[in-house]
This record gives sequence, structure tokens and C-alpha cells, in this order.
Amino acid sequence: MGKNAAVWKYGNGLIAAAAAVSLLAGCGAGGGQQAGDKEPAQQQGSAPKGPVKISMMANLHTPEVPSDLIEKMVEEKTNTELDIQWVPDGSYEEKLNASFATGTLPQAVYMKNQSTLILFKDAIRDGQFWEIGPLLKDYPNLSKLNPAVLHNTSVDGKIYALYQERPLSRQGIIYRKDWADKLGLSEPKNTDELYQMLKSFTEGDPNGSGKKDTIGLTDRSDLIYGAFKTVSSYFGTPNNWGEEDGKLIPEFMHPGYMETMKFFKKLHQEGLINQDFPVTSKTDQQNLFITGVAGMYIGAMGDVVSLHQKMVDINPDIELEVHNRVEGPDGKLGVWAIPGYGSAVLFPKSSVKTEEDLRNILDFYDKLMAPELTNLIYYGVEGTHYNVVEGKASVVDDTKLTDREVKPYQAIMIGGPSTIDMLEGYFKLPVKAKAEELTVDNENFLIHDPAAPLDSPTYTERGVRLQEIIKDATYNFILGKLDEAGFQGEVDRWLKEGGNQIIEEFNASYQMAKSNG
Repeated sequence: MGKNAAVWKYGNGLIAAAAAVSLLAGCGAGGGQQAGDKEPAQQQGSAPKGPVKISMMANLHTPEVPSDLIEKMVEEKTNTELDIQWVPDGSYEEKLNASFATGTLPQAVYMKNQSTLILFKDAIRDGQFWEIGPLLKDYPNLSKLNPAVLHNTSVDGKIYALYQERPLSRQGIIYRKDWADKLGLSEPKNTDELYQMLKSFTEGDPNGSGKKDTIGLTDRSDLIYGAFKTVSSYFGTPNNWGEEDGKLIPEFMHPGYMETMKFFKKLHQEGLINQDFPVTSKTDQQNLFITGVAGMYIGAMGDVVSLHQKMVDINPDIELEVHNRVEGPDGKLGVWAIPGYGSAVLFPKSSVKTEEDLRNILDFYDKLMAPELTNLIYYGVEGTHYNVVEGKASVVDDTKLTDREVKPYQAIMIGGPSTIDMLEGYFKLPVKAKAEELTVDNENFLIHDPAAPLDSPTYTERGVRLQEIIKDATYNFILGKLDEAGFQGEVDRWLKEGGNQIIEEFNASYQMAKSNG
């Protein structure tokens, strides 16, 4: 593995998880026609002489359809003829559902995210998409895809999708280092020191105004991507669901969740956090940090770039720092993880007629994971879209050029830096480079969601509404409107209105996946 793979490599916790599911790729196919267990396509003497025609549907995140510069280069290097349907992000799911209903899906279909993939689980079980798990070992690059992430895309323990990698956890702390230095504070190593920093930022006059015009933490109305879930990880709370005595239970029934609520209640009572955070937008949350009202922001560490850019326009002397290792009361580290993928690619049997066709398409994606092609798709053409600085890719400042010719093609990428020896990005801002390093370091103490590949019909139908009960109860506890008994009463209401059924269904799915794996 090269430099970038070393920076992005998975830590011990994920390696253990990967080992636990490493046999998944060998599980048998189910439902409809199956992809057999044969030698690699390139060794079967069946590779077509002419370009392989491949149709795909991809999510467009830029205002305009890209030029075909990158597409033509990819076609030449992979001996393919690509037919890419670019669908604007805002209408992607509508187009996807319409194509599925009319039987007009292309050969490679990108699921927009985990939620979209979940919606297609019944169709997958019905045998409408190819199972690819048994074939991945036949391809040198596809076989490097992370088993733990593949498991998170699985249906009943079987692999149907390739995936586009996402860092498993970007979560951490961004704080005013200039304030901390003035107050003699070092990075908070545990939850007690975290509290003390927030208290000092509020009461220690860190900006030197002589007034009490600062607060420690700025937060927003988001129990997931705001500060709450990350701090909850510090207190040992499971990630959405956790296993207890062999059975999955929701995170809010774990003691760590209650301890986190008590921590935030203390911050609120003492004025160390913006008092209206349960109704604060992300924009307003960030503005409190940008304008120098708050000294800490907890969320994606990569946000430090955009925050820094806006803050130096107001105060050129500000200095930011990022931090990720905060021990809980038990002395342990933990941070919640996403399933490890953004989009996932399925192969419908309505358009991929034979196993030979499937193998030709998989061969294309295998070639796409080669470092040369990955760098081309992700960064563009060296000398035009990026330059190599200190052995890393420094993207040119011409956003219009990269948006028009490069960025859209990132949507068709498979795998990512942890499985491909691709170039690292070059970051001019040192704290951004550190944020990337700490994102990788997070992988040493991840808290995975064991229910990520599972499903529950009741959760699909009523989960969002039921979660509002818990969200409201959480905020009401923090605001002092509910005590512990009152919060438990809301949990009981969640259980009565469908929660018990959700628990039963997730556990049944959990056991099924174990038996199939």
C-alpha cells in the first residue's frame, strides 16, 4: 500500500470487524438466477474483442452535465463504451423509482445512499438484482473491498452491491486554540477536561473583552450530526443499536445515553452552550463559532476549512485546532461510525441478462479501481486539474473547471483510499491536514452500528415518527422539563407504539444474517 492507503488504512477495531464478516463473500446466492463460482473472467478466454457497452445511472451534484473528457479517457483505458445517464441530485430518487417501475433500469444502478438501498431490499430478496459476493474474489481490485463495509451493504448476509467509500467517522472537536493558549488549556483528554474547557471559554474572558460575552459550545437541532451523538460516544453509548446479552437494544435504553443527557443538561443549566440549541439551525450554529461567540464546535473535523476561511475575514489572528481522542468516565475511547459507504451500485437482471455480461461489468469496475484510473476520476488530468506537490495532489483553484470536467465523475467511483493506492490530497491549511489524519485515527476506536445491514418493516414504516418521541424526550430532559422517570415514560411510549416490534424484527434479521453468513 502507498502513502495514501497508509494514511487511510483501517484500524484494529475495523480489522476485527472485517475478520468477523470475511466469509460473507463466499455465501451462496439466493432468489432467482445466481452468479456462479468460476475462474476470473480474464482467464476464461471470453473477454470481448471490441469495447464492452455499459449503461449506468449516476447522481449529478453540479449544475451542468460534465464534458466527456474524463469519460473518453476512461473508455480508452478500460476498453468500454459508456452510456452514463446524468440525473440531477434533487430528482435522482424520483428518476430511479420511475425507471425501476417501468423496467428501464440501466446495467449499473447507483443507490444514492444507505436509505435508498434499504428501499430496494424487497426487490433484492425477490431476485431482481444479481448477487455478486461469490464473484468478488475473482477480481484483484474488487477483492480488496473491505468485508465490513460490504457487510453493511448486505441483504440477509449476502452481497449484491459494490460501494463508494466514505470515511467511517469524521467526528471530533474543532476549538479556538488561541483561546485555549491564553487560558492555559491543553486539548481535552477526557469528558471532565472537555467540561472544564467549555466552562473556561464561558467564564474566563478568552477574547479579552472584559465582558461575559462568550460561550463554550455551539450546537444545533440535530441529535446525530450535532454535538450530542459524538459526546454520547465518549460516554460509551452504542451507535443507534447495541448488543446486550446477545440481543440488540436501541441506544437510548443504554446507561451511556442517560449520562450524555445529564452532561448536556449541566452545560445548559450553567450557560456553557447556546440556550436555544434545540431549535438552532446549522448555519446559526456555525455563525456563533465564526463570529467569536463560541469557542468549540463538535462535528465533522473537515469543517475546519470552511470555518477558518470565514473566521480569518473577521479576525486574522484566530487559530483553530482539531482533536478526536476524548476518554469517557471509564477511561475508554469511542466514536460512532457510519456504515462506511455513500452510494452503492446494484446490477439489475432486467438489463444485465447473463453472468457473462455481469462479469464484463465487474471487470470494468475492477479496472476502475486501479490507482491510475482512480486518480483520473477523482482528481482529473495532472497539469490541468491538479498538480503534484510533495507527492500529493493539489487541486487547481479553478472551481468552474473542476466542476465542469472532474467532480461529476467522482459519483461513479468505487472503493476509495483505504483500498486503492491513490494520491493523497494536498492541503494548504495545516489544521485541515491534521483533521484528515485524525479521521483515520478514529478508525482505531470505532463504535459500529450492528443494525446497519438489517431491516425492520415496522421501522421502515414508523421509525421516523417514533424517533421524534425520543428526540423530544431527549431535549426536554436536557431543558429540565423531564426527569429520569419522565424520560423512561417516553421510552415506554416508544415501545408501546411500535418499538417492541422494531426490536423483535431487528433481532430476527440479526439472527438471520448470522445464520446466512
